[in-house]
Amino acid sequence: MSQTNILLESGTNELEIVEFYLDEPGYRGHYGVNVAKVVEIIRMQPVTAMPQMRHPSVLGAFSHRGGKIVPLVSLARYLNKEQKESDDLKIIVTEFNSIVTGFVVSGVNRIHRLNWHSVEEPGKFLQDISRSSITGVVRLEERVVFILDMENVVADLDPSLAIHFNKIPDDQVHRDKVYTILHADDSGNVRHLVKRLLEDSGQFQVIQTVSGEEAWNVLLKLKANAQNSGVPLQNTIHAVISDIEMPQMDGLTLCRRIKEDSDLKFLPVALFSSLITHSLEHKGRSVGADAQFAKPDLQRLSARLLELIGKTPPPAA
Repeated sequence: MSQTNILLESGTNELEIVEFYLDEPGYRGHYGVNVAKVVEIIRMQPVTAMPQMRHPSVLGAFSHRGGKIVPLVSLARYLNKEQKESDDLKIIVTEFNSIVTGFVVSGVNRIHRLNWHSVEEPGKFLQDISRSSITGVVRLEERVVFILDMENVVADLDPSLAIHFNKIPDDQVHRDKVYTILHADDSGNVRHLVKRLLEDSGQFQVIQTVSGEEAWNVLLKLKANAQNSGVPLQNTIHAVISDIEMPQMDGLTLCRRIKEDSDLKFLPVALFSSLITHSLEHKGRSVGADAQFAKPDLQRLSARLLELIGKTPPPAA
């Protein structure tokens, strides 16, 4: 089964997920992953050990498409579940942030086209027991499907792939200018890292939300406050960083709304997502994104934000 290559229109607040399942003794758990991250779905392959990868969920590696060596991860082991033995296991081959990884699952059901409004945010208990690897919950017919944060899984297995940021040299930090950034991301780990790393630089103050809808509401409130107080909005908020995949409202829809609003369109919007690839960048451009960076490239994103903020019109007198 290969990727469908269906590319949804930008800013419609829709997504497509591949639904798959993990069979445990007496229970079948249903999960989903964004179609845009799936290269293909194949049968179980011969596995070679990878001694350098000591995490118990890494089964080894297999040869894929002309001999490329791809690490193979047991999702059941990573989620601390006991997977039933089967002769028909499947591998979901994913690619995001230029990293190709295989995930062993019990089987695959189908592709679903959804609106982000139908994706619920996971509660704290679910986040805790899943090691923060579940970013959304979807109710389909008589079952619940958990949308997995594959980036979090991969970064947990290989910390070198996590978001990082080199401290800005003190002589390059303009301490008289601290810029306020609104950051929207449904991943708690990403929010924590982005806020800490940007604020530690001494150049940014970060306001955070867990969804595009919450970010939009924050912007509307800031806009109303500016109108009521007479203080220019440009003095209150300077730029927006947004993930693309988020419950309720995705980052593409958030970006489109900002750029269509006469009072907010001055804001530079940077999309910061594992879905930023050469083949999908056109979606960000179509909604007016000023910059697009794949995680974990926070360094280049922050430099570009400072450049974009410098190009925004000065506050009204």
